[in-house]
Amino acid sequence: MRYIKPEPYYEGLPPFNVTGSPFNVVPIHNYPELMKDTCALINAEWPRSETARMRSLEASCDTLPCSLVLTTEGMCRVIAHLKLSPITSKKKACFVESVVVDKRYRGQGFGKLIMKFAEDYCRVVLDLKTIYLSTIDQDGFYERIGYEYCAPITMYGPRHCELPSLQNAKKKYMKKVL
Repeated sequence: MRYIKPEPYYEGLPPFNVTGSPFNVVPIHNYPELMKDTCALINAEWPRSETARMRSLEASCDTLPCSLVLTTEGMCRVIAHLKLSPITSKKKACFVESVVVDKRYRGQGFGKLIMKFAEDYCRVVLDLKTIYLSTIDQDGFYERIGYEYCAPITMYGPRHCELPSLQNAKKKYMKKVL
């Protein structure tokens, strides 16, 4: 039997049903039965131990961190995921990470859909003002949906020295003011 979390819903959030379609976006902690499939989806892109990945998903909560999943087939198939994480030095901001769409569904607008939902969720439910992210090869996608390049940011607070990992020439940092 599937667990369905009762109200409240925030302006159609969560779960968010895409009008006239079989797709929903939900916080994974409200649907723990989706965690195994979500773990497999993320690990297909970035392999990691299942135990570590499951612990990360199980940490999802109503505040931050929060993992969101895009589902279909009566909320039985996970087709996309992203994680919203806190930035300790910026209380009204979060960092989006682990954005992934199932390979079979890429190029059909589902990345844009889950990002739009994440922005609405951040603004309406979490009362955040800015979303940050980093990418190696998807900056064109993020530019098309309104993200701008910014200086490197760390999720762990201010540093008093340069961190080589933040200066990775391949990694680009972007943000969007909500």
